[in-house]
Amino acid sequence: MPELAEVEYYRKQWDPGIGETVERIRTHPAARVFRDTPAAAIRRGLEGTRFLASHAHGKQMMFAFSGDTWLGLHLGMSGELKTAPPDSLPEKHDHLVLALASVSLVFRDPRMFGKVTLERTDDGEAPVWWRELPPQPLDPGFTKTRVRDFARRFPKTPVKTLLLDQRGFPGIGNWMADEICWQMRIAPHLPTGEMDESTLDALWKTTRRISREALRVIGTDWGDPGDTWLMNHRWRDGGICPRRGCKTELVRADLRGRTTCWCPVCQG
Repeated sequence: MPELAEVEYYRKQWDPGIGETVERIRTHPAARVFRDTPAAAIRRGLEGTRFLASHAHGKQMMFAFSGDTWLGLHLGMSGELKTAPPDSLPEKHDHLVLALASVSLVFRDPRMFGKVTLERTDDGEAPVWWRELPPQPLDPGFTKTRVRDFARRFPKTPVKTLLLDQRGFPGIGNWMADEICWQMRIAPHLPTGEMDESTLDALWKTTRRISREALRVIGTDWGDPGDTWLMNHRWRDGGICPRRGCKTELVRADLRGRTTCWCPVCQG
């Protein structure tokens, strides 16, 4: 599933269309991505509007159009955004295509766990649900105190599971949570209640640092953070811990329904 940095990368893929008017809209009307807002309503609401801006927050995206019209997008497990020539017809998994003068904006989602919504507001502001999203790891509101207080609400929850909770850590997904635990040298299954204040402060700091680096490397041009990170070694059985002097075979196991990877030596 696309996480903080991947979502930021995909958000920017539609930016070439900013300032242009939606001339035609093509959809796969029966696609599950329209379960909250029907495809017909998307077409009625967007045709003739001007694309104004794009925004990302955690795993969510919001695109502003004229007339106080807001297109929300969640990529789900396999969604992605791309551009195509303006006369492009939807391919098999291209469920939404917005044709502008110079480019088409395409939402593609083979597994259809993603979601498209459309709303109009009366005050020129984004929808209330968007404004009420919790602070992201690099936002000023994402403070040490906030992380401590959130963690203390779930003392029996494994730290990896806590990191996946979008109410406290918006944008953090499976690989980033594993990366944070590995770089902190803590076991992903460690109950949050066993983390003292200094460890929780380190969790805050590490989450911010990894988010910043992921946005810099992946969020700009889908770059590679390098083999010194766990990320490149966690995807398959038989991976080796990349920490210098360790080189232990990594463990991959299910943790509360999510495939989790860690080093049994570095992380206990």
